[in-house]
Amino acid sequence: MSRETAPRPLVTTDLIVGGMTCAACVRRVEKKLGALEGVRATVNLATGTARVEHPADLGTDALVAAIEKGGYIARLPQLPASGGYRESEAGAPQRLLVTAMLAVPVLVLSMVSSLQFRNWQWLCFVLAAPVAFWSTWPFHERARRGLRHGAATMDTLVSLGVLASFGWSSYALFLGGAGAPGMRMPFTLLPTASDGTAHVYLESAVAVPLFVLLGRHLEARARRGTSAALRALAELGVKEVTVRDGAVERTVPAAHLTVGRIFLVRPGERVATDGEVVEGASAVDLSLVTGETRPVEVAAGSAVTGGSVNAGGLLLVRATAVGADTQLARITALVTEAQAGKARAQQLADTVAGVFLPVVLTLAVTVLGFWIGAGADPQAAVAACVAVLVVACPCALGLATPTALMAATGRGAQLGVLVKGPRALEALRQIDTVVLDKTGTLTSGHLTVAALTARADGPGAQEVLRLAATVETGSEHPVGRALVLHAYRALAEDAVRPDTLSGFTATPGNGVRGHVDGRLVEVGSPEGELPEELSVALATALEAAHTPVLVRVDGRPEAVLALGDVVRPGSYHAVDRLRRLGVHPVLATGDQEEPARAVAAALGIDETHSRCTPERKAELVRALRAEGKRVAVVGDGVNDAAALAGADLGIAMGTGTDVAIGAADVTLVRDDIEALADAVRLARRSLATIRGNLLWAFGYNLVALPLAMVGLLSPMLAAAAMSLSSVLVVLGSLRLRHWQPASAAAVARRRRRSPRAAF
Repeated sequence: MSRETAPRPLVTTDLIVGGMTCAACVRRVEKKLGALEGVRATVNLATGTARVEHPADLGTDALVAAIEKGGYIARLPQLPASGGYRESEAGAPQRLLVTAMLAVPVLVLSMVSSLQFRNWQWLCFVLAAPVAFWSTWPFHERARRGLRHGAATMDTLVSLGVLASFGWSSYALFLGGAGAPGMRMPFTLLPTASDGTAHVYLESAVAVPLFVLLGRHLEARARRGTSAALRALAELGVKEVTVRDGAVERTVPAAHLTVGRIFLVRPGERVATDGEVVEGASAVDLSLVTGETRPVEVAAGSAVTGGSVNAGGLLLVRATAVGADTQLARITALVTEAQAGKARAQQLADTVAGVFLPVVLTLAVTVLGFWIGAGADPQAAVAACVAVLVVACPCALGLATPTALMAATGRGAQLGVLVKGPRALEALRQIDTVVLDKTGTLTSGHLTVAALTARADGPGAQEVLRLAATVETGSEHPVGRALVLHAYRALAEDAVRPDTLSGFTATPGNGVRGHVDGRLVEVGSPEGELPEELSVALATALEAAHTPVLVRVDGRPEAVLALGDVVRPGSYHAVDRLRRLGVHPVLATGDQEEPARAVAAALGIDETHSRCTPERKAELVRALRAEGKRVAVVGDGVNDAAALAGADLGIAMGTGTDVAIGAADVTLVRDDIEALADAVRLARRSLATIRGNLLWAFGYNLVALPLAMVGLLSPMLAAAAMSLSSVLVVLGSLRLRHWQPASAAAVARRRRRSPRAAF
């Protein structure tokens, strides 16, 4: 009787990998890790990291050993945001500077024959020798390490090109007659034949390392730019925080905060962790955390996000989440995970790069043999061979997608859009139908005072609101909390004073009453005869499916308040922008038909589905997909999780439940549905950039290699072209860092024109 083996539990480990220089390196590291049983790996050239999924009983030592067997260096990250392997970059600027000082005189003397003095070639030889060996030593070492393991990399091509150029020049100087005093050498951009062997290629021997080092320096700077958003998120963390224990205040490391601990946030300080305001009122700046451009007013009972800046008064906050459970930590984790992914197009590029280098080496040997066999001058054959070795650039193939993905996900995080990976980015670009939940997605998801109608001969709307809110400070009912919060925002800071309330009583199902400043104030369900203006307000509230509340002062009806779930300020414009982008909006909600249709009418949505259970919403998604539509679902609650998981793309509101966020591929951190339209536009721009990068990377090699093979590129020009190709790819991706959604002014103007209502 056979016994089934239980599946081995899997864990995910991030490793930092050193020594990778091109897409062929990425392919080789993935193959080495994939050879281990039960291991899957995704390697990112731009970040110098590997994300490895492996059995829990397979230690990290085995993973590191597998990478090192491939000729690379690996270690565990020591810091959460340590980034890629940077040891090899420690002396790169100094090496580049010394190389330039040595190489420039060689280039000038080799290219300007009028400056060539007696024995100039020997001075060039002395200057070129340190460049060929010391400056290029990291390339030689990595090439040697790779060849020892049977692997060819970009470093192999550079090393062979430099050694071939310097070796031929040494032969020409010592044995070929080029070392004779008074020798003059005309410069040509093409590797043409000459009469004899009195020609040296020292300019190629120094130009190749100079241009490659310069290109990698510029590339590294640009790559650091693409991940700037992630570093900015890491820097939002607070190192120290002032906590209050009773009447005692003291400063402690932020890492020592625990849930339930009370801490202070003074004006200008960052909020140390997610929490709830216990005391005080202020405005907090969330722009660096969620992309929300306007300060958000907070008061007692309001939630605040760690990393946001207190722009107003003193706040006393109770911690509700710490460490990895905070919103900032989740944002950072999602962005890091997204940048570790790999798009389908990049997988193809890595596959091509895996066979690219052996093909280039074969072509170089073939070109050398063909030119010599055809009777060409040996020095021209060597020059063409070196040009083939140097001009090939798998670096651009390896950088095309990850740099664009890093820039796009980082920019998305700044705008409040978190994308889980490249597959989600691709799906986001392709959607043509979006299923929108109503409550919490198009609307705020909580009761808000939508309208207040006071009788003309009464004390006035603001005074009635103050009296009603003061009475409701003694209530825990959702209607009472919404009324008090509205009053705190609409009235002066000290207008609502609970200490003026006396004789408070609450009658379940009917309302509350109490005395404020000696006046009897009753807030409850509308009953009895009302004046005409209040009767009209009551009918309007009931027609819109609002919750009506009547305020009586000393037994006299004074005002009717309508409470409902308010449409988010940007919902109308967001739906309109989605429609303009070719995305058909569909409203699906578990709410009743009347408020659902009212929201749809206000937002211009034609297709509405009300009273949707989670199962019915999931069925709707399946039906739309069966029609051939690419469907995205936007939701924020547990009831949306099934539909989110079953769609082509799940999009969760950041204010929603953890279940919804966990089932979604994209999270809109910003409390603004307009971020959805921004996400679609950013995805389309990002995929266009990736396609452009790959087209350039493939096209460059398809054009440059034949030119080098037929002798139309000198080694020096080949080195410059190769370095420039990688830099251009990274710079193309870098443009995504500055991508802008619709201007804030334009959005504000459209918001003022858009209809607002509560349902």
